[in-house]
Amino acid sequence: MQLRDYQSEMVSGIETAWESVDNVCAVAPCGGGKTVIFSHLMRKEEAPCLAMAHRKELVNQIALSLAMYEVPHRIVGPVDLVKLVVNTQMDVLGTSFYNSSAQCTVAGVDTLIRREGESWLKQVRKWTGDECHHFIRGNKWGKAVDMMPNAKGLGVTATPCRSDGLGIGRHADGVFDTMVQGPTMRELIDAGWLTDYRIFAALSDIDIADVNITAGGDFSPVKLKKAVRRSHIVGDVVESYLNISPGKQGITFVTDVETAGDIAAEYNRKGVTAEVVTANTPAMIRNEIVKRFRRKELMQLVNVDIFGEGFDLPAIEVVSMARHTASYGLYVQQFGRVLRIMEGKTKGIIIDHVGNVMRHGLPDKARVWDLDARERKPRAVDPDDDIPLRYCPECTCPYERILIGCPFCGHIPEPAGRSTPEQVEGDLFELDPEVLARMRGDIRKVDKPDEVAHGMRKGGTPEYIVKAFSKKAIDRCEAQAALRGAMDWWAAWQRQKGKSDRESYRLFWHAFGVDVYTAQTLGKPEALKLADKVNQYIGRMAA
Repeated sequence: MQLRDYQSEMVSGIETAWESVDNVCAVAPCGGGKTVIFSHLMRKEEAPCLAMAHRKELVNQIALSLAMYEVPHRIVGPVDLVKLVVNTQMDVLGTSFYNSSAQCTVAGVDTLIRREGESWLKQVRKWTGDECHHFIRGNKWGKAVDMMPNAKGLGVTATPCRSDGLGIGRHADGVFDTMVQGPTMRELIDAGWLTDYRIFAALSDIDIADVNITAGGDFSPVKLKKAVRRSHIVGDVVESYLNISPGKQGITFVTDVETAGDIAAEYNRKGVTAEVVTANTPAMIRNEIVKRFRRKELMQLVNVDIFGEGFDLPAIEVVSMARHTASYGLYVQQFGRVLRIMEGKTKGIIIDHVGNVMRHGLPDKARVWDLDARERKPRAVDPDDDIPLRYCPECTCPYERILIGCPFCGHIPEPAGRSTPEQVEGDLFELDPEVLARMRGDIRKVDKPDEVAHGMRKGGTPEYIVKAFSKKAIDRCEAQAALRGAMDWWAAWQRQKGKSDRESYRLFWHAFGVDVYTAQTLGKPEALKLADKVNQYIGRMAA
């Protein structure tokens, strides 16, 4: 298999990193070929090496990738997993590279940690692990790494963040010494290596007001199931699929087995062939279901947290999200199932019933990745990318709130009121004329302190009060000069990026929590503080 240019660069980066550190975390988007990268590295390895994953599908996928590189490998796992691996390779390649005596090992991590103490583990010189955001000291992944004390390691992931906020670096809570980053999701879409997407909001009546976030960083499964079972999500999912993407093959992510069965039954009742796949579905049966899906005998795979991480099936044309998640990583993994390229697919379709897109933002925005413990949602590389979204009430597609109207259908929403900047989200063009005039008058009072002092004297205000006001007003003007200088730079920068003044006003309000007119009436401390925030905002982007 020929590596893509960016994959070759990542391989070189990993090999260079290994010269000075032990464990490397490599980051690339869903569909970026992370399995191909570490299969290429394992093919070059002459000493004993090992690849591990936590699900049978991923073990099978890794083994198939190694087979495509003609790398003989053995499997550490139950007999049914070995049969699955061999059968898959025979189906796809016409031959199998399974060899019980091979130096290259592919293992399920749960089976592996039961082999602790076996001497061959000390002979392993390189290990690789998929979905390496799971690798934390003391958990099963960390224990598996400790069982190979003489090996250097490579972990790959699309999202090196955890919903519990732990860091996967050795200096934090994990095992990795450094990170090698590949291209962003948007870069791969623009280059044609991933499919672009459309999002539709088909929100359901699921009420999650009483569903708490657990210590693991996601919604409580028990409470979420109860909320789902009280809703009309079953009919909503099927009807939305039939309205938006009839005839397209898809995956539906749901909360629990009972709901999965109900949704699959409703799909079949409406003439859409569907099967349920869960963690309890035997591996061979899951494999047969996936093969039927590949042959287009099935149109829908309804699953409970199975086909998220690492699952590669280019035939997926639509993803229906019927499972709330507070985990940014899980959201991106589920979204990524629809981005694989295939002949005839121009755009993948996301049908979001649970507000995941609004909760996490668009997944192709570049994010700041590191190995540190951090907030549960990674911050955007560009602060502009953290602008919240809104759903268009006409076409249901999401778009950034700074835009005046929907870029997909042209609908322009009417603000609920026009008497405050909050009601129009900082868009001063939308304010009532009398409100706008009053705000301009407030600015004039700041800019013309002499006129105000003159009026105070004419009104009989004692001179000592007038002088005190004048001194304070001068200080305020000086602070305002600093703020307005920063705001001028910011506005010029936004124009250079192609934003209109209206969009610029709205962006300022979202970025700093104040509209551009009110900002010009702030007192000295507030003005200086805001000027510093604006300068830092610009500075981060200029760095």
